[in-house]
Amino acid sequence: MTQSTSISMAEIYRFLAQSMRYPSSEWMQDDYFSVLDTFLAELGWNAEAQSLRQSISRDADWLEPLQVEHTRLFVNAIPSVIAPPYGSVYLSADGMLYGPSAEKAKAFYREQGFDLAGEADIPDHITFELEFLALLAEEGKEKEEELFLQKHFRPWFPKFQARVLQEGRHPFYGVLVNLIDFFTREEM
Repeated sequence: MTQSTSISMAEIYRFLAQSMRYPSSEWMQDDYFSVLDTFLAELGWNAEAQSLRQSISRDADWLEPLQVEHTRLFVNAIPSVIAPPYGSVYLSADGMLYGPSAEKAKAFYREQGFDLAGEADIPDHITFELEFLALLAEEGKEKEEELFLQKHFRPWFPKFQARVLQEGRHPFYGVLVNLIDFFTREEM
């Protein structure tokens, strides 16, 4: 992988991490949707692009349905969170948040010279894992990037993806988890 490819992967990981944050008009601007459209066009995901265009028409109330869906899927729902965005929930036998896998992810971050900014941050949250992959790609640490994907990300992501695809009501998050899957596959 060349340096420009590493930088490109870093930008892709950062874009995907940002996409998993709570939807806000501060970052969901025209340039964000332009990048998303470019990804979908380059991958030939025309049906997905069309579905997103129809559901996010950018009229006066386009943002609220995304915020509601984000909250429903990833933050709270009755009787429980539908698709918790934390690896430990899927990897621990009891579905415990901040389980052993979170500690292992945190240790891997530290081995590579990185740490979480906030004391309360949960290390195996999907946004932190994607941001960490961006840092590794940026530094050209391909071996470490692949090791992290293999040991920390891929073991739980398919279960998370399946929940989002099965329970999602807005096409945005289905398209997003499929993009994450595409860019974190072993073949990449």
